[in-house]
Amino acid sequence: MDKQTRGKVVKLVPIGNSRGIRIPKPLLQKYGMSGSLLLEEAADGLLLRRARREQLSWEETYQAMAVAREDWGDFEETVADGLEDEDRDPI
Repeated sequence: MDKQTRGKVVKLVPIGNSRGIRIPKPLLQKYGMSGSLLLEEAADGLLLRRARREQLSWEETYQAMAVAREDWGDFEETVADGLEDEDRDPI
């Protein structure tokens, strides 16, 4: 185990017919975990991470666009292309 890897011993606790672990609140906050989590099987154990949401909020979308430095310079031209006036089959 390298110096960067940190571990914490946790106990399995009974939850109905299953078993679970308690995750300390500071760790949940540090990694932004709430609601549903994704549990993945790996060759050397289990990996627990935030579950991806189906849809980003407007603020998250804006932040992702800012990080990606997307160029929206041609947006007005695209909006004015007239495609919205064409008849289309409903999906």
